[in-house]
Amino acid sequence: MAINFNKILITGANGMVGSYADFGIKTDRRSLDITDLKEVLAVCRKYNPEAIIHLAAETDVDRCERDPEYAYMVNGIGTYHMALAAKELGAKLIYISTAGVFDGTKESPYNEEDEPNPQNYYGHSKFFGELAVKGMLKNYLILRVCWMIGGGPEKDQKFVAKIINQIKNKDVKEIRAVNDQIGSPTFGKDLLAVIKILLQKDERGIFHMPNTGIVSRYDVAKFIIDSLRPEVKVIPVDSSYFNLDAKRTKNEGLASKINLMRPWQEALKEYLETEWKPVLLKNKNE
Repeated sequence: MAINFNKILITGANGMVGSYADFGIKTDRRSLDITDLKEVLAVCRKYNPEAIIHLAAETDVDRCERDPEYAYMVNGIGTYHMALAAKELGAKLIYISTAGVFDGTKESPYNEEDEPNPQNYYGHSKFFGELAVKGMLKNYLILRVCWMIGGGPEKDQKFVAKIINQIKNKDVKEIRAVNDQIGSPTFGKDLLAVIKILLQKDERGIFHMPNTGIVSRYDVAKFIIDSLRPEVKVIPVDSSYFNLDAKRTKNEGLASKINLMRPWQEALKEYLETEWKPVLLKNKNE
């Protein structure tokens, strides 16, 4: 299928994943409020896209726990609004979901056939979005990801940035990272590249799309430290050490039925080398 990438509307294009988009009609919170149905329909009718890549979401798991109504409004109702617009226009909708829709009790990675059973408000709100997409549309992609990486110093507010911000301080000799939770890191740049492939192939349905490999938070932290400040010690702790609002599940590992993503180590290495090291070196020399 020949897809015109200039005719793809992207929500949340100013975020971690959207920052890698080099195509399409980019919208952000100011130009498209996904919680406002009237605005969603007006903007989508104006551009009449062939496809909508729906990246806009509230991904702060603890904020979702503190404010469930907000989580449902953005991740559930907002996605329903995008599905309504896609249905009206006959556009394909690509929705980014999460490993958080599962309960984390499985001994092996979750596959696309496993039954969702969210354990916190973030997971519930994202699953609500999945149900809206599946209920409204036939032409859709639901891509489940986990432990998002990307955005660089300006946009990254996730785990990688939190680790780097700790070790920026030269007085820091050790950090702590959880070793009893596992998942599948996902590089936003790789995810967007794969979305383009899936669009060209006119794929439909639910796919798990993390970078390959199952690791703990400790493993990821150790990789970052070894790359940037190997003299810092990483101390493994269990998840009770950090008093967080939302319950985290033990297993967020994802297995995919189609192998399009590279190993997480390659992705994280590129991310650190190209987006973080130049900035850290610049700051060091100033």
